[in-house]
Amino acid sequence: MSLDLGPFFHLRRIFTNRNPTSIARRPVFLLALIFGTVGSTYPNSAQSTSPLPSNPAPIQLAVLRVEAEAEQDHTVQGPFLPDLQGTKINVGKKTTMLDLDALPRINGNNYRQALAHAPGLILSEETSPLLSIGYRGLDPHRTQFSQVLKDGIPIHADQFGYPEAYYAPPLDTVDRVEFIRGGAGLMYGPQPGGALNYVTHRPRTDAALGGGTLHTFGDDAYYSTFSYLDGTTGPLGYYGYYNHRESDGIRSANSDYHLDAFTGRLVFGAATRSRLLLTVESYTEIHGEPGGLTFATGPGSVNYLADRRAPSRLYDRFTLDRRAASLVWERDFSRGTFVGRFWAIDYTRLSQRQGGGGFGTIPTGAAAQTNTIERQQFHQLGAEARVRLDWGRDERHVFTAGGQFYDSNSPRTDSRGATPAADQGEIRTKSQRDILYTPIFAENLFRFDALSLTPGLRVEFSDQNVRELINLTRAATPLQNRRARAAEPLLGLAAAYDFARSSSQLYLNVSESYRPLIFTQAVPNGATTLVNNDLAASRALQSEIGWRGQPALGLVIDASLFHLDFKNQIGNLALPGGLSTLINVGRSVHRGAEFGVSYDVLARSPGPTASGRRAALPTEAPGLSLYVNGLLLDARFRAGANRDRTPQYAPDHVLRTGIVYTRGAALKIALTTTLTAASFADDNNTPTRAIPAHAVTDLTAEWRIPGSPVRLIGGVNNLLDEDYYSRIRNDGIDPAPRRNVYLGAALEF
Repeated sequence: MSLDLGPFFHLRRIFTNRNPTSIARRPVFLLALIFGTVGSTYPNSAQSTSPLPSNPAPIQLAVLRVEAEAEQDHTVQGPFLPDLQGTKINVGKKTTMLDLDALPRINGNNYRQALAHAPGLILSEETSPLLSIGYRGLDPHRTQFSQVLKDGIPIHADQFGYPEAYYAPPLDTVDRVEFIRGGAGLMYGPQPGGALNYVTHRPRTDAALGGGTLHTFGDDAYYSTFSYLDGTTGPLGYYGYYNHRESDGIRSANSDYHLDAFTGRLVFGAATRSRLLLTVESYTEIHGEPGGLTFATGPGSVNYLADRRAPSRLYDRFTLDRRAASLVWERDFSRGTFVGRFWAIDYTRLSQRQGGGGFGTIPTGAAAQTNTIERQQFHQLGAEARVRLDWGRDERHVFTAGGQFYDSNSPRTDSRGATPAADQGEIRTKSQRDILYTPIFAENLFRFDALSLTPGLRVEFSDQNVRELINLTRAATPLQNRRARAAEPLLGLAAAYDFARSSSQLYLNVSESYRPLIFTQAVPNGATTLVNNDLAASRALQSEIGWRGQPALGLVIDASLFHLDFKNQIGNLALPGGLSTLINVGRSVHRGAEFGVSYDVLARSPGPTASGRRAALPTEAPGLSLYVNGLLLDARFRAGANRDRTPQYAPDHVLRTGIVYTRGAALKIALTTTLTAASFADDNNTPTRAIPAHAVTDLTAEWRIPGSPVRLIGGVNNLLDEDYYSRIRNDGIDPAPRRNVYLGAALEF
């Protein structure tokens, strides 16, 4: 492999119709009003015994302690990330910490429940283990407009050329999810949708051996097991788990899935100033793709109203294999911290799809006797270093900087099978895709009494090379090759002002971001698609101003206004002769408000002891938490062929509300509701791609049997049996599950 440093030499230049099946008007809206009282799922939120610092350092607005490691920090405060966290500067940035322990155990990676406290994130639900999350009206497909990380390591198939997150870790192993919103995620990637980081469990340090096993059963032949062992002996800690999930799915055929995941982790020196983490992972998942439905009638149509469980495709299958290894070194210094990450990931995506068919129709004709076998591989090597230095008088100012080296080798083949279920066939197209990605980034926190300013810079150096090796679909034209080098500077500025008396903070962030050309835009696979010579990356500017605080015991509020201007979006322009070309055609503006209010009715402050110190509350003190949060969105195309239309998956509001009762870790009961307005599943706002408004309520519970190591979990998803869908693809409507029930038991030691 040769290292091309050409991009670095650019540096000196740079710096000179609503559907009748919806039941949106049913009594679930009454429930939303009942639970709309402000609340918190963070019980006993006034337990902190630490007084406010005498100097005007940033104020920590929420005070729940979550026992987990976050790089160098052994505690994280929610629901916002702390102002300083390891090598990260969060001051002036809108952040969310999703504490999964604040809710009953989430079963089957149910992200409708996991995102209960995440305004701005929009879930496009499907019944396979795959995941699609959008942000403020950006396309949700495989969370491609947000940077997705696990313990700080990117988990997209290819973070630059194919930024789709097919893999997501089992939520059973996730301690919390950190989300740095919008342009405030500048230090973690160029995408306009912010940075979503899964923080997974590390070994316990209070025992040499611990573990547990959970087994859960549910409707549609659902079965899941999650088993783990962990502990620490001397300087060595270990953690390992095995997860298996399977189900027949909600459709009458070809909607089954099977998933097996394994992770092993060793931690050397967990309680010291220098820690080393070695992790190996294996993940395999296969599922059927039963095809979409339609409201049309006629020959070959599979009608939603006639039978929403019927499949339109019987042979389509999808397989994902992922193997990964990583080594992380964390080092604390007297005036700062250092984190170095090294990783290798081997990722294979395989799909087999029958030819013929259409939107909600059964494949017919000669094409239906064949299939397309698409195999994409992603071999990744990566390294990243980040350092934080505290400087100035009393070390009030903070500097962070880092860089990443990322090399991706990604071959792709598309074959035509001789039968609808063929595993191999004639190679029709074959290409080799390579990425060398070497971003550098830095920011500095300046503190001036209650005011803080954090300017930031990220420079994206990339060298992308896509070469066609075989293309029988364009036999009469030469094979295409495209090499693109880029050096993209991105600037950001965060500001915050602390109000010590009210324990609140005003924050402001303005940041640039951009969307690089992906592989299929550099060299399209289609025989009739051309690429415009001056095709450029999309760019975005995002600004946000907000206020957050804890004005009263148990009450937490966060509200903000945002504006996203997304220019030079890439799309197809029709040409004579049935051809099309990829050009920069679109500009969209996304603006609106996000808010979150939570209130713990039973929150109480610990009283003083005889020594005058504040006593600790009982570990199983009760909490009754009410919450409501929402996104109010106005997203429109302002230029291009779709001018005045709404971007896909951009509802004008998403509201989440609920009530959660907890008694420490012994008992948790949650009734949660998500209300989503109508939207479209395409940028053209085609009537057949309309997604109706829907409201979904879940009832979940977790109970530890007193005096025993047994814990029971159970729940009713879609409690009010809403008939809805939130995902439409080219093959039709993907129905969401109706009411379903699950029950499980865990043995812990």
